[in-house]
Amino acid sequence: MHIISLSFDDGFIGSCLRIAEIYERFGLRACLNVLAAPEELVAEQYEWGTDRGDFTLWNELQARGHEIMPHGYQHANKAELPFAKARDLVLRCLDIFDEKLDGFARDRAVFNFPYNQSTPELEAWLPTVVRAFRTSGGGLNPLPHRGLTKLTTTGFGPENCEDHLDQQIEALLSQPEGWLIYNTHGLDDEGWGPIRGSYLEQLLARLSAIESVRVLPTAAALCGAL
Repeated sequence: MHIISLSFDDGFIGSCLRIAEIYERFGLRACLNVLAAPEELVAEQYEWGTDRGDFTLWNELQARGHEIMPHGYQHANKAELPFAKARDLVLRCLDIFDEKLDGFARDRAVFNFPYNQSTPELEAWLPTVVRAFRTSGGGLNPLPHRGLTKLTTTGFGPENCEDHLDQQIEALLSQPEGWLIYNTHGLDDEGWGPIRGSYLEQLLARLSAIESVRVLPTAAALCGAL
């Protein structure tokens, strides 16, 4: 068994709509990690654009089967903040998801750290409020199992990350089993470390033809939806 989760961050409207449409062609569900308050982006995030979706769109895409997971309140780097401030931002994010995302359940949620930057204090605390969290540490993970709360990921940017993603998939498939969680953002020129829409189509077609591979969103894989 090889699981591949492409973890798309930041909630760019154009990219998310196209990602969802491409996944649906293959009968697959996309993994979209979005901000609770995109209107309050931290300053450096404006470089990547402000055309980010709201919960009307996220509920529509979730109803189509796609996974919508928290990526923070305003894309602040939690590793640069005091623990109390970082914890407050996580809780504010989750409160908004509780209120605005249909059926959101913290005990089945994966919190996806902005910049994939966490701290030991946050990593010790987060499993008390969500099912798991995603942070840096390399893309190859063990297969989902009870008690797994720390999911690690890799990515490449700010330019196109396709070559790096191909290398990571090759590394996964060279092993008897495993789970690759790969962090990308938008399509074509949107977001940090994007991939082309045409590449995503070709990649999903190739992966769908490999008997041992399952392409799954992270929370679905973790919660046993194989």
